[in-house]
Amino acid sequence: MARPFRFGVNLLTLESAEAWREKCRRAEQLGYDVLLVPDHLGNPAPFPALATAAEVTERPRLGTFVLNAGLWNPALLAREVATCDALTGGRLELGLGAGYVKAEHDSAGLPFGSPRERVDHLVHTVAELERLLADTEHRPRPVQAPRPPLLLGGNGDRLLRLAARHAEIAAFTGAVQAPGKPEGTLQLISPEALEERVRAFRRFAAEAAEPGAAGSAGAAGADTAELNYLIQMVGPTGDRRAKVRELAAYAPDLTEDQLLEHPALLLGDAKEMAAQLRAHRERYGFSYFTVLEHNMDAFAPVIEQLHGS
Repeated sequence: MARPFRFGVNLLTLESAEAWREKCRRAEQLGYDVLLVPDHLGNPAPFPALATAAEVTERPRLGTFVLNAGLWNPALLAREVATCDALTGGRLELGLGAGYVKAEHDSAGLPFGSPRERVDHLVHTVAELERLLADTEHRPRPVQAPRPPLLLGGNGDRLLRLAARHAEIAAFTGAVQAPGKPEGTLQLISPEALEERVRAFRRFAAEAAEPGAAGSAGAAGADTAELNYLIQMVGPTGDRRAKVRELAAYAPDLTEDQLLEHPALLLGDAKEMAAQLRAHRERYGFSYFTVLEHNMDAFAPVIEQLHGS
């Protein structure tokens, strides 16, 4: 049986306190299940933004999408997580990633390690969060036990293995570092390559479920983990193929047909978009989709089409 859809919106801008509150109220009214905040310099600080969102909403979960582990000390992060979970009444979902934007590390005066070093730090961060938040002596205490649900986002084998062992939600980037481009410039992988990444995750999750395998007691198994994908563009249009031709220069390695079936792009009218998400759930297992703030209103009719399914 297919997992029910969930929809999140990644909120990126802060104009004023009241504008932020109104935006969160509107996202709830439009039917979003999760209000999310990323972790980039120049965007709102995630935890105070989520605590404020909790004050003016009732139903949505609240999450980080995703924290850059390289910007955080694990002990200080555990304090932030526990505090935010308490202030939001146990509605927090913690998203973590290894980080990919070197310029942000440079601006913060923090080292930007190799991909291996960044994943090493993420592995350490996850282990420390689980240790600290499961300790009944840790103060403050999170509402959710032993910790808020964990989302881990990425594409490589090591990160997918980590998600399989520790996370309730696996978020697939569907992108890799663009060859010859500045560090942090990503390009889409093909739908076929994305499908392979999902198969790899399921294989790692099955391995983690074997007797004696190391992992978190809270992590979901291969068949029960929630799979997330970030939709990069929501494009209402009466001609999907013409719209794809406009975008072809941004993904020169992919054919028009590959772009039309790629979950990063959602094109057509509301019914066509809903059909695309059903197809993605069938093909990849994605049931939790996130859109960016500027697509919040354009995506709302799709939520209406898929509500409760």
